[in-house]
Amino acid sequence: MSGTGTTAGDDPLQTAVWRLRSRGCWTDAAALLASRAGAAAALQRTALLVERCLFTGEGWGEAEDGLRTAEALAEDDGDRGAAACERGQLAYASTVLGVRDRADEARTALGRAAALLPPNAPGRPLLDFRRGLIAEHIAHSPQSAKAAYRRAHAGATAHSDPLLLSFTWRHLAGLALRDGELAEARHGFTESLRIREELGYLVGTAPALAALADAEPEPEATRLRAEATRLFRLLGGVPSWLAQHLQPPAAAV
Repeated sequence: MSGTGTTAGDDPLQTAVWRLRSRGCWTDAAALLASRAGAAAALQRTALLVERCLFTGEGWGEAEDGLRTAEALAEDDGDRGAAACERGQLAYASTVLGVRDRADEARTALGRAAALLPPNAPGRPLLDFRRGLIAEHIAHSPQSAKAAYRRAHAGATAHSDPLLLSFTWRHLAGLALRDGELAEARHGFTESLRIREELGYLVGTAPALAALADAEPEPEATRLRAEATRLFRLLGGVPSWLAQHLQPPAAAV
């Protein structure tokens, strides 16, 4: 669904955070950052807690607390824009998972982020992607979603953000599949899966496998779905929203 930040460099802490995050251990990853002071650490910790909400449907209170801390520690428009982007994502997650309708808050927060982050800011591609999510899943405007995903895709390419590219490939492919463009959908889903496997983003691999299964004929579709199910169970049923997508489509009567 969303999230960036795979470049650990030579920082052992960032390497450890990524390893935990990639396996769905967001609480442990966030705890590693608790000793780090400043806006950047608070924002990264918040992003982890928001992602946990989206993948598990749990931890809302802790994410809100982390978000308020990040907002309080923000030092400039870049920090404030990034915090607003996370607030928009948390409100979006609450809305699409049926926890509480916060669609207006999501739109407002992402609009504030757009006003604070210049077009060339490193956080702009992620913001564009999240605005695409709002357009697709809340406003039900696939054309607006496609435009936002394409902006995010171009930005992720320019900023060398492979994890975000895995999300933009997948969501553009989903729109192509809905339009009956099977070849385009299959290509996008395949690229998304390839990137996630190369990054070791295990928690995002099962959704990528399941998405590709929707664009493949049998028996490949069944094989992909079975592999997605195996990973889903290995990770303890995360992401929680994937369960309903792991069953093969019902045969037409």
